[in-house]
Amino acid sequence: MRMVDIIAKKRDGGELSTEEIRFLVTGYTDGSIPDYQMSAWAMAVLFRGMTARETGDLTLAMAGSGEQLDLSSLPGVKVDKHSTGGVGDKITLVVAPLVAAAGIPVAKMSGRGLGYSGGTIDKLESFTGFQVERSREQFLQQVRDIGVSVIGQSGNLTPADKKLYALRDVTATVEAVPLIASSIMSKKIAAGADAILLDVKVGKGAFMKSLEQAETLARAMVEIGSQVGRKTVAVISDMNQPLGFAVGNALEVKEAIETLAGKGPEDLTELALAIGSRMLVLGGLVSSVEEGRQKLVEIIASGKAVDKLAEMVEAQGGVQDEVYSPEKLPQARILHAILAKEDGYVAEIDAEAIGHASVVLGAGRQTKDMPIDLAVGIVLHKKRGDQVTAGEPLATIHANQETLLRSALEAMQDAFLIAQQPPEKQALIYKIVE
Repeated sequence: MRMVDIIAKKRDGGELSTEEIRFLVTGYTDGSIPDYQMSAWAMAVLFRGMTARETGDLTLAMAGSGEQLDLSSLPGVKVDKHSTGGVGDKITLVVAPLVAAAGIPVAKMSGRGLGYSGGTIDKLESFTGFQVERSREQFLQQVRDIGVSVIGQSGNLTPADKKLYALRDVTATVEAVPLIASSIMSKKIAAGADAILLDVKVGKGAFMKSLEQAETLARAMVEIGSQVGRKTVAVISDMNQPLGFAVGNALEVKEAIETLAGKGPEDLTELALAIGSRMLVLGGLVSSVEEGRQKLVEIIASGKAVDKLAEMVEAQGGVQDEVYSPEKLPQARILHAILAKEDGYVAEIDAEAIGHASVVLGAGRQTKDMPIDLAVGIVLHKKRGDQVTAGEPLATIHANQETLLRSALEAMQDAFLIAQQPPEKQALIYKIVE
């Protein structure tokens, strides 16, 4: 088998065999296939696409390129959850303890953020002493003991995807849907999931800017799940404005705790219930989304959801008291309010501008090794459709350096659009793909 023949076959619109796909993934992982040939193949995929069978084979080959986590020793159906990422997206912090409190085991590996704020792992490190690096046995034992653990991604999970992901970034092939879908799904499968719930974000603050793009990606990932024997459901949700009010690591942790206590923002609560209830269905705990939703609402009201988060924090070396007293989490020294310049209604909130401002403050990374300031970020006081009067606070910037505050203010100068009439109501969840 020769890589040049595989490139030519895909260039001409042919369908690659399972053996050809395994050959290219194995060869690229071990270095026998060079970057320039893999780049040519990725560009051919961008223009020619891949069938559902090809994409499924690529996913399994990448999942098998390194370590795979065996969760079979854990009871029940293991349901994993993945978000394509957005601004203020702290859903895992809410859903993981909530679903675990309902009785579905959550054994989750998460990454660090290279986006608008830290990843789930960065956010959890807002708890003093929280350990994200755990041995495989510690990880599994914690799930057996308390039903939930969220740790950093294993270094040798899907090495083929790590190499291809970096290559796509510098060869203008990031947008190839089969490659995005197989990248996401290979990591979920290697992490041992029996079933997968995907939160596909769409809008200004998301990678997918249009509903058509988001639906294409969602369908591709659900098809892969079907191809490889994993029940998969995708929720397509809005990211034209930040999710919830808080953007930034400790700020988002505090808002997640409030949501688990039943006092969170309406949109964050609604999306958490929509995702969590479908995870309960996938896990076989309930027979309908409505039944799952009711169960989760009762768990939140009982206080068990917050308690489950506190258990997880303590089990992973963190200070449990910070869950019950979130004012003890890291706090910024400088608070600066952004005021409305006129009366009216919030017509738009530019999620991308808010996200960029949070990175400028130090809440997110601009390079892979950049340290994160856990305390800084932005807290909105108004959301799309809210009425405002001139001089009323639209948001508060939490900063630790005056120079970074000024840069964040510049990034946010056009983030809020005020209109004289209320905007049309925008959906939070656009579509469910299953």
